[in-house]
Amino acid sequence: QVQLAESGGGLVQAGGSLRLSCAASGRTFSINFMGWFRQAAGKEREFIARIPWSGGATDYADFAKGRFTISRDGAKNTVYLQMNSLSPEDTGVYYCAAGPIRSRYVSSHPYWGQGTQVTVSS
Repeated sequence: QVQLAESGGGLVQAGGSLRLSCAASGRTFSINFMGWFRQAAGKEREFIARIPWSGGATDYADFAKGRFTISRDGAKNTVYLQMNSLSPEDTGVYYCAAGPIRSRYVSSHPYWGQGTQVTVSS
């Protein structure tokens, strides 16, 4: 099993920034990709960004390009999501996820964190 724990969410004004962290533990050798997803109230969970567990090319949803940056610290088994120029539309619960394959689908990720709330005020 893999355990994921997010942190770093909170309340921020529009135009502000937040950095989310996701610490992985357990059978991390089974992870090939780490990703960030979010879910707004009443909406489906959506893909934000992805990074290979061992580092390498990243992938972003269109809405995240130019504003969000995913990165990793291998020594700490931690993945980050730096979010800039936030808007109220970015409000939601943010989740990190881990899985064996390169995918944007929720169903392709067997491991999930508990989520962290991000609220952007106007």
